[in-house]
Amino acid sequence: MKKIVEDEGIAGLYSGINGSLIGVASTNFAYFYWYSVVRSLYLSGQTIPKPPGTAAELSMGAAAGAIAQVFTIPVSVITTRQQTQPKADKRGLLDTGREVIHGEDGWPGLWRGLKASLVLVINPAITYGAYQRLLLGATSKALATIVTQPLIVAKVGLQSRPPPARQGKSFKSFLEVISYIIEHEGPLALFKGLAPQITKGILVQGLLMMTKERMEILFIVVFSYLRRLRQTKLQQVANAATARAKEVLPVIKK
Repeated sequence: MKKIVEDEGIAGLYSGINGSLIGVASTNFAYFYWYSVVRSLYLSGQTIPKPPGTAAELSMGAAAGAIAQVFTIPVSVITTRQQTQPKADKRGLLDTGREVIHGEDGWPGLWRGLKASLVLVINPAITYGAYQRLLLGATSKALATIVTQPLIVAKVGLQSRPPPARQGKSFKSFLEVISYIIEHEGPLALFKGLAPQITKGILVQGLLMMTKERMEILFIVVFSYLRRLRQTKLQQVANAATARAKEVLPVIKK
């Protein structure tokens, strides 16, 4: 943090915040949406309804996370590229997206690191599964982050510009990134950034789990109100049409 503040000022700590906000919102929305879909399909297929076990919860969470990643990883790629660019090369969200598209990978570059992201779905799967079973959202997020941190580091390496030592040659797989890091920085470098990642995860996950049920209730209330409002308007239209018909009918009979 000191180095970032020295080089870029306080604003550097918020580099790529627009993409991060879009990414967090879209990823969490997609994850919980597809989790609800997968869970509903699982429960509808049971002859005798019963709460899913831990293995089923983790499997459903992993499936939902994998589907969500396919739709949301382009935002992650652009945001990561923004946050790892030197100050002189900083660009906006759209300009960074164009840079990725015009790179050596073309449009598929927006899905760079997808394989690592698909493996990383065990992170939210463990978190949400543990929350459902043990009500330990923040703690489970910290444990999941420790387990998956090497893959998180590898994914960032895939989505960032290659280091100067590679002379512009991009990494082709997350295993190649891991091998490079171990060779040049040692195995412990796979866990660099672990403390900020855990801190962020605990804060985000804690707030998310605290507000999830309240937001679900709020959406239900809002949708119920909108449906009731629509029904009221339809009823008013129907009543007006009926009254108009009653006025016209005597004229026709005459």
